[in-house]
Order: sequence, then C-alpha cells, then structure tokens
Amino acid sequence: MSSPRKAALPASNQLLALLPGEDRKRLLARCERIELVESDVLCERGQRTDHVYFPVEGYISLITLVDRRDGLEVGLVGAEGMLGTSLALGVEISSQQALVQGPGFAMRIGAAGFRRELARSDPLRRLLGRYIHVLMAQMAQAGACTRFHLLEARVARWLLMTLDRCRGDSFHLTQSFLACMLGMRRVGITNAAGALQRRKLISYARGIVTVLDRRGLEAASCGCYRVDRDAYTAVLGG
Repeated sequence: MSSPRKAALPASNQLLALLPGEDRKRLLARCERIELVESDVLCERGQRTDHVYFPVEGYISLITLVDRRDGLEVGLVGAEGMLGTSLALGVEISSQQALVQGPGFAMRIGAAGFRRELARSDPLRRLLGRYIHVLMAQMAQAGACTRFHLLEARVARWLLMTLDRCRGDSFHLTQSFLACMLGMRRVGITNAAGALQRRKLISYARGIVTVLDRRGLEAASCGCYRVDRDAYTAVLGG
C-alpha cells in the first residue's frame, strides 16, 4: 500500500459534506489523504480496525468470508459513505474483509482520533447513526437479492452499483472476480454478461466493462438497486 500524505484538499466525500462546516473542518484536520490501490486489503475480518476511510474516488468491497476461504460481497462503499462503521458503534474488531475494488483516494483518520471527534461532535454521531442504518438496510437487501433474484438481474444491479461509484462509464472487472463477489460460478457470470452485451447494454473486452445504455441496464436490474438508492436518499438526502 502506498504511503499516506497529509491532506490539503477539501472533502468531496458525500457523507463528510453533510457535516456542519466547523465539525467537518475539525475532522479533516485529523485526516490524511491515502491512495486506494486496486486489490489492496484495508482490513481483515477478526482484526482490529485501525483507521476509518472516507473514499473520495474509488470504491471498496465489503466481503463476508465463509470457511475462511470463499467470500461474498455484502456491501460496496464509495464517495457516498465510509469504511470503519464498527468504530462508531464502539466495536474495534472488523466483521468483514475490506478490499479495494476501484482505485482512487480516500481521507483516512486513525481510530483514536476518530473516537475523539465522535465524542466531541453531536452532528457526527447523528450522521453516522443514520448512515449505519442505511448500510444495514442495504446489506439486508443484498441478502434477499442473492436468495430470490435471477443472476442476470443481479449482475445488472452490481454493474450499476459500481458505475455509481466510479468516474466515467468504464471500469476494470474480471469475470472471476465478479463470480466471487456474487457467490456464483464463472460460467453463470459469462452467460449473464453475454446476455447484457447482446442487448447492447454493456460492452466487455479485455477486462474492461463499458456501460452503453444506463437506462436499459436499470430496466434489466432487479428492484433492489432502486431500493438501495431510495434508502440512502430518504435517510441522508442526495
């Protein structure tokens, strides 16, 4: 992982932007800018959470491991949220693995500094309480989606979630990685992605996915995508 350097940029993380000016300024003064490098593991399940991350560019997969080997993505964090919510609840041990899926950068604060700001700022506590509520609702929705919805619709939903958190209409993705994230065999992912390509909703070549028709991809997705977005808007605005 690359070395951090002190932040000199204003926050463009949506969650931080909701804080009152003085609370945001004080929190940012404790932060440093850290590069998010694709495939870096920021924390492991069962290990102490040393930092909180507020992504500005890039996105992070929250992965639940099964039998310490296989994993399933249960959440995706980009500029709309934060990594390290367990610390806001007074829990120092992470319950998931956090894997950088899309490169970029984040504002990072150490656990001790974060706890001090949390104790000092009523607006920060209220904001993170609402965000944790949204994150829990999205994780519950992800579990129901995995159980009840067809793979093609789930793939479309996952592509839209990633698109919302990346810059532009294209992003790097391997079918083996997507199969792991969705808990499916690679052949199923190949068939689902192929069906979306034939409908001219996406193009996929050399590990790069380009969304050609966002509206069509939303129509192909299950309703969970809209439920997730509506939950965030209803509780946090935006």
